Amino acid sequence: MVDVPAPTTALQLQSQTHCFGGSVEFYRHASPSCHCDMTFSVFIPPQAKQGKVPVLYYLSGLTCTAENFTTKAGAQRYAAHHGLMLVAPDTSPRGEDVPDEVESWDFGKGAGFYVDATEAPWNSHYQMYSYVTEELPQLIAENFPADTSRQGIMGHSMGGHGALICALRNPERYRSVSALAPIVAPMQCPWGEKALANYLGGDRQSWKAYDASQLVKSAHFGGHILIDQGDADSFLQDQLKPELFEAACQEAQQLLTLRLQPGYDHSYYFIASFMEDHIQHHAMALID
Repeated sequence: MVDVPAPTTALQLQSQTHCFGGSVEFYRHASPSCHCDMTFSVFIPPQAKQGKVPVLYYLSGLTCTAENFTTKAGAQRYAAHHGLMLVAPDTSPRGEDVPDEVESWDFGKGAGFYVDATEAPWNSHYQMYSYVTEELPQLIAENFPADTSRQGIMGHSMGGHGALICALRNPERYRSVSALAPIVAPMQCPWGEKALANYLGGDRQSWKAYDASQLVKSAHFGGHILIDQGDADSFLQDQLKPELFEAACQEAQQLLTLRLQPGYDHSYYFIASFMEDHIQHHAMALID
């Protein structure tokens, strides 16, 4: 048995719960990327008592926090079976000093879109891309029994968009990627156009760095991408448009499995229904 490192004083433990032989823990910390306190959850599987384990990041969708995935997706059972650490960050910066658009549920707090904002006032705090790809993995490496040479990333809706762009832009950091009902072409849907215009400004060329259907044309991911999408999802036609990403992957010769699931909507019932498949997808790539 190896000693599991205790979290540093930079992390404040908010709660800890025994789960499937491991532990579900919530933390708060001061973030130099987002200039506010940020929160995340981590599931430490029982295998971590014996040594470092692979890490799978989950990015949530609009209006969510770290709690939604942790309490609703049922992922811990499968992560414990395979020996994967699960890490779920918040979806945006929080706090009284953080700018918001209170009349909009799809922009501002809870809707960081996993970009590094360049436009005021959003650029003062909304640096979610750097937080997810750089700051958070460093925190995990320093404070938990994590093998960060074996990382995967997945997400839902806005978080699916985040997972795809993080993996496509950093194929050397992530061995695996998957998404559930992702926003795959934000430059061509109302949610994405609103977020990118406000966070990044009016130059649409700069938006391409955060559009998976654009990125895949030049930024190849070496592994196999898995996407599940419900055909009864009310956002399918106007916001999600998986056929655009499928066409871009075919053009770029990017390996993709896109599964249209009959009768499923956009909810966590859909997510939970296919979570075992997604954990298995990542386990195949992350476990040597």
